[in-house]
Amino acid sequence: MILSGLVLLFDLYAYQGLKFISASWWEPVQRAVKILFWVLTAITLLSFILYEPLSNTQGGRSVLAIIATIGVANILGKLLFAIWLLVADGWRAIQWVWSKLNPQIKDTETGISRNEFITGVGAVSATLPLLTMGWGVLSGAHDYTIRKRDLKLKNLPPAFEGYRIVQISDIHVGSFWSKRAVERGVKLINDQLGDAIFFTGDLVNNKSDELNGWTELFGQLKAPDGVFSILGNHDYGDYVPWDSPEDKVNNLSNLKQIQKDMGWDLLINENRIIEREGDTIAILGVENWGGKGRFPKYGDLASAYQGTENQKVKLLLSHDPSHWRGEVTKNYKDIDVTFSGHTHGMQFGIEVGQIKWSPVKYFYPEWADLYREEEQMLYVNRGFGYIGYPGRFGILPEITVFTLTQQG
Repeated sequence: MILSGLVLLFDLYAYQGLKFISASWWEPVQRAVKILFWVLTAITLLSFILYEPLSNTQGGRSVLAIIATIGVANILGKLLFAIWLLVADGWRAIQWVWSKLNPQIKDTETGISRNEFITGVGAVSATLPLLTMGWGVLSGAHDYTIRKRDLKLKNLPPAFEGYRIVQISDIHVGSFWSKRAVERGVKLINDQLGDAIFFTGDLVNNKSDELNGWTELFGQLKAPDGVFSILGNHDYGDYVPWDSPEDKVNNLSNLKQIQKDMGWDLLINENRIIEREGDTIAILGVENWGGKGRFPKYGDLASAYQGTENQKVKLLLSHDPSHWRGEVTKNYKDIDVTFSGHTHGMQFGIEVGQIKWSPVKYFYPEWADLYREEEQMLYVNRGFGYIGYPGRFGILPEITVFTLTQQG
C-alpha cells in the first residue's frame, strides 16, 4: 500500500510535466501518450497485487517477470522525469523570487524557455529505463559469455597440468522465461569439455518445485570427474513464508535429492579427493556463508577442510564471495582458489575493455572476475541466470572455463 501510494504520488507529479510538454502536440498523439502513461501505472500497480499469486507457478512467474520489468522501468523512468521537473520548478521559483526583488528587470528569454528545455530533457531521460531494461530482457538475459582464465598454482601436481574446470553459478531456475535459450546454454557448458563442472549455488529462487520440468535438462551436464555443487542463500527457502517448519525442511531435502537424481555431487560442508595418475587434488564445498548484511552463515569450513590437510592443492566452492576475506584468507591460507557467485554483477553495469563497473561494487569489493591476495585467489562468477529483473544489461550471463597450470 505504501509503495503503491508513492508510485501514484510520483505519477501525478510527472503527469503535470507531461501535460506541460505535450500541450502543443497533435491532439491524437497527445491523447495516446496520456493513455500510455496511465496504462504503465496500472501495470505497475498490478505487479504489486499479483506478485504473490503469480510467483507460485512457472507460467505465473513468466507473466510476473514481464509485468514486473515494465513496472520497474516505469517507476525508474517517472522518477527520473520527476527529478527533472523538480529542477524546472526550482528554476521557476528562483525566477519568481528574482522578479519580486528586481521588478525593473524584464525577462528577455527567447526561443525555447529553460523550463521547456529542462522538462523536455526529463521526458527523454524517462524513456531510457524502459528502453535499456527491455533490451536487457530481449538481448542480455541469455547472451551467454564464455570467459577463459588460467589459474597458476605453485603446488599443482604434474598429472593435473592443463586440468579444465567449468564453473556456472546462480541458475535461479524459477526465473527462466525461455527454455530454448537455456538449452543452448547447457549445450555451451558441455561443449567446453571440462574435466569437472562446479556449480556455486542458488539453483532456485525459493522452492524446489521450481525445478519441475527442468531436471532432465540440467541432468545433461556431464564431466569425467563429475558435477560438484553447493547451496546458495536462495536454496534454503528463507525468503518465502511456509505453512509449517516441516514444509521448509522438506523443501530443502527435496532440493538436495533432486541434485542427487540429476547426477550432481552436492557438497554439504565436505570434500572430495580427485585422483589422476597417482596425483590428487581436493575439492571442498561449504553451505552458504555470508559476511555481508543478513545473509546466513550456514557454512562450516572446518568440517569441509578436515581430511584435506596434506593435499597440495585445495579448491573451495563457497557461494558468497564475502566468505573469502571473512574467513578463508584469514584462517585457511593453503586454500588455493575459492569459486563463488552470488552478486550477479547486479545484472547491470559496464564492461568495456579494462573498464568494469556495477553498483554492486559498493557493497561487494569482490563482485566479478578474478581477485588475488598473496598466494590465494577468488573467482566471482557473474551468474548463469537472473532474479527479479528477468534480463541483464552490460553484465552478461557467464560460463567460465579455468585451466590449471603449474606456476613458473
